[in-house]
Amino acid sequence: MSFLGKLPDTLPFTKADLRLPMAVRKSRRNSISGVQSKVLLSFVDGEFAVVESGGDFILKPVPEDSLSRFAADIPANENLTMEIASRLFRIRTAENKCVHFADGELAYLTRRFDRRNGATVRQEDLCQIAGRSEETHGESYKYDFSYEEMADLIRMVCPAYRVELPKVFRQIVFDYLFGNGDAHLKNFSVYESALGDYVMTPAYDLLSTMLHYPGDLTFMALSFFKDPDFMTPEFENLGYYSTSDFVALGKAYGLDGDAVCKILDEFRMRQAQVESMVGSSLLSEEAKKEYLRIFADRLAMFR
Repeated sequence: MSFLGKLPDTLPFTKADLRLPMAVRKSRRNSISGVQSKVLLSFVDGEFAVVESGGDFILKPVPEDSLSRFAADIPANENLTMEIASRLFRIRTAENKCVHFADGELAYLTRRFDRRNGATVRQEDLCQIAGRSEETHGESYKYDFSYEEMADLIRMVCPAYRVELPKVFRQIVFDYLFGNGDAHLKNFSVYESALGDYVMTPAYDLLSTMLHYPGDLTFMALSFFKDPDFMTPEFENLGYYSTSDFVALGKAYGLDGDAVCKILDEFRMRQAQVESMVGSSLLSEEAKKEYLRIFADRLAMFR
């Protein structure tokens, strides 16, 4: 059992007790994180307590966002997607689970990975590495980039980039197949290892954003390639990313075509296991059907 699994599943307070301010959307894009409040928690004397700083856990209640459908399912969506990534597709994720407020409302809880032995570990997201901020690059600063360029950032900052890059590529494939349209630069980070070098952090903020924003027709948060005019013949013909696009992108991550196709095959072969995990998840029944439809539709793009 994980460390979080040993802790209570019910919080000693309600969301109303937190008196959270209404989150203000800072971008025109449909982003879950853009409207979601985050609360720091510590575990003291056998129960969770809200803290202003420090804290070993982050609590994410259901956002008060009328623009999203299945809003009450957002915590279950993130927990499920993170667990599918970890259990089925060998993507290292932040430890997490769903908990209930005292009145029964669901929330998402994750253990901070930037805390080690009670101290904060040095961590930077790839926006910081790239020197991008809203002040310097406008409100779309974390989106106006490409996954090809992201590979260059990782090469620059991670000495063991040959090990780290294939992990990140696998996560990009996962984000595409599960409809995560919010895999932008701030949702990839590096932190200092116990040896003093920088490595990629566990994956975080993985969820199917398409479940909540079906009108968002962007396939991914970032474009695939640095050259905005580059398109594979298949993309030009089909209008969406397929195997050839991932093979082309895989080269930037140090992977040949055979290695990329092997990764894609893993996702095809585990469709039944995905269906089983979704079926036993905390998603509402209608959300389960839509979650699986999104995954099946994306898988079909590779056939």
